[in-house]
Amino acid sequence: MSTPNASRPLRVGLIGYGYAGCTFHAPLIGAVDGMDVAVVASSQPVQVQRDIPHAEVVADAAALIAHEDVDLVVIAAPNAAHAPLAEAALRAGKHVVVDKPFVLDLAQARHVTRLAKESGCVLSVFQNRRWDSDFLAVSEAIAAGRIGRVVQFESRIDRFRPEVRERWREQAVPGAGLWFDLGPHLIDQALVLFGLPQRVTLHRLAQRSGGVVDDWFHAVLDYGVLQVILHAGMLVAGDTPRFLVHGERGSLCKQAADPQETQLREGMRPGAEGWGEDSDPLRLTDGNGEQVSLAAPSGDHRLYYAAVRDAVLGIAQPPVTPVQALALMAVLEAGAKSARAGASEDLDLSSEEWAAAQAGFPALQSAAVALRSVPD
Repeated sequence: MSTPNASRPLRVGLIGYGYAGCTFHAPLIGAVDGMDVAVVASSQPVQVQRDIPHAEVVADAAALIAHEDVDLVVIAAPNAAHAPLAEAALRAGKHVVVDKPFVLDLAQARHVTRLAKESGCVLSVFQNRRWDSDFLAVSEAIAAGRIGRVVQFESRIDRFRPEVRERWREQAVPGAGLWFDLGPHLIDQALVLFGLPQRVTLHRLAQRSGGVVDDWFHAVLDYGVLQVILHAGMLVAGDTPRFLVHGERGSLCKQAADPQETQLREGMRPGAEGWGEDSDPLRLTDGNGEQVSLAAPSGDHRLYYAAVRDAVLGIAQPPVTPVQALALMAVLEAGAKSARAGASEDLDLSSEEWAAAQAGFPALQSAAVALRSVPD
């Protein structure tokens, strides 16, 4: 493994140019100083060359991983390919970013994180929604003690997509379904705020006509006094809040979601005027029923890749560490087991993994730290 220096851009190889690769990874990387999408593995060379004219297009992932001009491999392939591609890239001495979910199960997560440690390469998972305006607004209000100790945290991503589409995420293949698609976003934000839950309960369904994988889920992460509720559905036309948080001194409600995904879909370049700006305020209701509106900060997903660049250069930790990625996988897997068994499930982590994960998710506010010390 060779560590690039800051005198030239970090050369990125992007595997996959579907929705995630085209909409998120390529434009975000291209908008970060010191990074360049140099090589793309895709079956759509015309689209890649239209969007990134200077990039070399190769036919398969193996050719990209072996390419001498690639420092960092970004994996935006279907979920079932994440583990084998990450392993191949790490064995080739490449730094690696894997789109969420990290891999398919905890065993794969342990294997890939061990390889990363042995190789000395940077390994990170793309959790861009840590830099969403809505999450930043809620996090800052909790950190400031606006509602006191949090006792209930509700986070949901609802959409109205009644037609089942012809894409792998909605087919009966490993890693498909909404729990593996949107669950990692919601789980990661909860872990950043509160650390590991004691147990997980998940209900999931295929609600749409013709659906063969889950397109609705309702999860409860049990922290004792605190209950974290994560929810997503594909038959919700509107009027549901993105966040609803209750504490001993009041409540927070954030109605609208971060605008960056919509902006990217519409072709806005990250960093352009208006990028990440959120006009929907956070609403705070105190114990007397008085309400105030708090402006939401701008979101910026570019900060994820700026932190990856610094990690590869050896001047910072990865923005999402392997320890954090493994912990999230434990929650995702516990949820899947819970849905199959119809019962709550503990996290399948050793005491050493548990301690490392708790230390790896420093709380964003003192209220969350205090909460974890409150007995059942």
